[in-house]
Amino acid sequence: MKAKKEKKLSQPSRREFVKKSAIALAAFTIVPRFVLGKGYIAPSDTLYIAAVGVGGKGESDIGGFIGSGKAKVSFLCDVDQLRGKNSFTKYPEAKQYADWRELFDKESKNFDAVSVSTPDHNHAAIGSAAITLGKHIWIQKPLTHDIYEARVLADLAKKYKVVSQMGNQGSSNDGVRQMREWYEAGVIGDVTEVYCWTDRPGGATSAWWPQGGIKWPSTVETPPSTFNWDLWQGTAKAKPYPGVINEKGARVHPFNWRAWWDYGTGVVGDMGAHIMEGPMTVLGLGPVSEVQTSLAVPGQGTFNQDYPDTAPSASHTVLTFPKTGSMKESVKLHWMDGGIMPTRPDELDPSELFTPDRNGGGGMLFHGTKGKMMAYVYSSNARLLPVSRMDEVNVPVKYARVPKGADGHYAQWVEACLAGYGKMETSSPFEKAALVTENMLVANLAIRGYNVGKVVEPTAEAIAAAVAANRRAPAARTVYPVRGINLIWDSANMKVTNVDEVNQFVKREYREGWKLSGI
Repeated sequence: MKAKKEKKLSQPSRREFVKKSAIALAAFTIVPRFVLGKGYIAPSDTLYIAAVGVGGKGESDIGGFIGSGKAKVSFLCDVDQLRGKNSFTKYPEAKQYADWRELFDKESKNFDAVSVSTPDHNHAAIGSAAITLGKHIWIQKPLTHDIYEARVLADLAKKYKVVSQMGNQGSSNDGVRQMREWYEAGVIGDVTEVYCWTDRPGGATSAWWPQGGIKWPSTVETPPSTFNWDLWQGTAKAKPYPGVINEKGARVHPFNWRAWWDYGTGVVGDMGAHIMEGPMTVLGLGPVSEVQTSLAVPGQGTFNQDYPDTAPSASHTVLTFPKTGSMKESVKLHWMDGGIMPTRPDELDPSELFTPDRNGGGGMLFHGTKGKMMAYVYSSNARLLPVSRMDEVNVPVKYARVPKGADGHYAQWVEACLAGYGKMETSSPFEKAALVTENMLVANLAIRGYNVGKVVEPTAEAIAAAVAANRRAPAARTVYPVRGINLIWDSANMKVTNVDEVNQFVKREYREGWKLSGI
């Protein structure tokens, strides 16, 4: 919803740019009663939610919904009873389940919406089942594990007319709207290059999660009685319950699964939705057209050649976006992780921090023909560079702010669900979230495909020539088609056109007995 053109926003000064804008132009309205799904009438102004994955981030998600004052968690579902203990204790009136399929089968008439905060590989299976029941849907970032799944969920949300939101709260922040207004007003001119970076994961000994040059645990253990390992694996291929990853005692569950492609999407999947979404929204970017990457090389030899099932410790991936709208040229977006950062802008004062902290943090930097602007993760602390420009620039308010910014991301979804499909906007509906996720996962096609090799046998002619010259006959060799080239992404047909080997990651094979609903 747009504000009136004549209304203006006082630009934050250089002393105020770290403060949130207090503007809240959109007044949300509530429909007291609504008809949802198969004739179910939700009482009063309360949204009844079934939460799947209620430990860790799932626990904080529930708190966000409850904080709206208009939501109640009716059902709690988690395969790990210990990890979900805090939520089980905090909401004793909520009925508990371990298997989301049983929950949906037995209770579908008793809740209005579903929140999904499980590992990436199960997002689409749970989400598609909820949507086809007519339930409004919230899914943590990344929306899905695979590109194909993102398309499916976007289509289903539209078909079944449910309110959807991905859990990338930065899309509700004031910063992304402020930067979009600056850009569209021509303050920084044409943008042809953007840098996005994060300090995660930081390698095999990272404080976040071990990633890069690690292998699947060699030991097998019996799962705890409070944890359903088979159900946790869900759509992924079945494996015995693994032991510890390293000498620190790290395990695949509950957090380190992010490193393995079977379950996670690496650091791009973890942080990309919080950082890449800003530039995509500000510049109005569509599907990526090309992608190339280079990866960190820990120790000797080529990175991860022996461990292709895990994501790298660091990468620098360049995504090319074709020009759209009023853009004069294509845009190159640099994704940097594992502590790799862009060059510090000259426009910063010598003592001014480039990052949120001295260890790296994360953020986004726009290079324009008339200047630069930047923000941290979640599009927070948006400012022009040098910051002194913010005392001089004043542009009209064009995009309504979400009350409480990123903290209001949860309440925005709750309000929209109560209002009903098509009545209110959300900051990250699946139509938008699917595109953000697709572009993130196209980056992963290059990263993941970097170590996909194929054996090339010597030709009969080469062997004959070697024999004739009294030389050793050539042996078979392994080549890596992705390295050193641009992958060409055909978004319309969902495939890379010049290296077919990576297309296996666009849509994976699901374990028998597990599939998406509604297709």
